[in-house]
Amino acid sequence: MISQDSLLKYDNPVLVSKNTERKSPKSRPLKVIPQQMAVSGPVPPPPKPKSPPENAYKQQTEEILNAILPPKEWIEENQLWVQPVSSAPCTRMDVINLQKELDQKLQQKQARETGICPVRRELYSQCFDELIRQVTINCAERGLLLLQVRDEIRMTIAAYQTLYESSVAFGMRKALQGEQGKSDLEYRILELESEKRDLEKQVNEQKAKCEAIERQEAERQEIEEKKHAEEVQFLKRTNQQLKAQLESIITLKNKA
Repeated sequence: MISQDSLLKYDNPVLVSKNTERKSPKSRPLKVIPQQMAVSGPVPPPPKPKSPPENAYKQQTEEILNAILPPKEWIEENQLWVQPVSSAPCTRMDVINLQKELDQKLQQKQARETGICPVRRELYSQCFDELIRQVTINCAERGLLLLQVRDEIRMTIAAYQTLYESSVAFGMRKALQGEQGKSDLEYRILELESEKRDLEKQVNEQKAKCEAIERQEAERQEIEEKKHAEEVQFLKRTNQQLKAQLESIITLKNKA
């Protein structure tokens, strides 16, 4: 048999049936847990008979423990083995040893000290189950209350895990959509850049035309101004000549 590797304390395994194929069809199906096999060793002798009230209290405690922490069952060599959790009372030294064993396993399995770590979570879950077992032996009601706390914590963690997985899937979908949209935008950018180059070419052509028209207009205006200036000078000279002729005529008349 494989030695157990759990912080939860179990009793020695008990052989229930030597031939599992002849069990009644109404019997409860067995669950094989290969990673949590019992410690090899002989089955301890039955305890000495005790007083009826003590036996009844112990039986009730064992029933509550089996309901809270179900026993492990497995098949080995066509034999059914059952290993219930221990119902032995705990002491202060048991708690101290549990703390030491927890620290030792955290170090051996290289559990992370911070952040999400499945190894650390599993070890602390086993430690919590062991504490529930120890408390239930002394006070069953307190153990049941701790069981509710444990189940609520597990349900909350499962809800957070579902939410995390959903958010990761949502993020992946958005990332894929972003990559898809990115290629479309890159193609659109290329189109706009080509259109921009065409428009810049048209603007440069229009600027060249505008500059040519401005040069032609400036030359035409200069020619017009020069022509106008020459006409003004010609009219001034003609006016001077006419004025001089008029003055000479007036002078001749006065003399006559």
